[in-house]
Amino acid sequence: MKKMEKAPKILIVDDDSGIRALVIATLEELEDYGVELLTAQNGEDALDIIKTKKPELVILDVTMPGMSGFEVCNTVKNVLGLKAICILLLTAQAQQADRQRGNSVGADYYITKPFQVDELLKVVTKILAIEL
Repeated sequence: MKKMEKAPKILIVDDDSGIRALVIATLEELEDYGVELLTAQNGEDALDIIKTKKPELVILDVTMPGMSGFEVCNTVKNVLGLKAICILLLTAQAQQADRQRGNSVGADYYITKPFQVDELLKVVTKILAIEL
């Protein structure tokens, strides 16, 4: 069990409260490693949290009312220049064109819904360099 020097933050952004709850349930064991889980239900709130809390990882839905996950990702990576923040798009948008758009706006990872909780946990622990 490896403790983190600085408590990393993960921001979970999805307009579907059920998906947010599932992602939290999947990742809550990481709180034992000092990880702080933050949530937002839309892109505008996500950007406010990203600017103030500077999470290490943002798990971001693509299809949300108002600002899409693609727009949030583009703003974080290319407008604000926060390249060190890792963005994982977690979305039902499974077409190759969607993946390419995710890459073009700077997404670091792309996982499609429905997702395997083990896969999500494995990717997140790899990103944060946590050994379970």
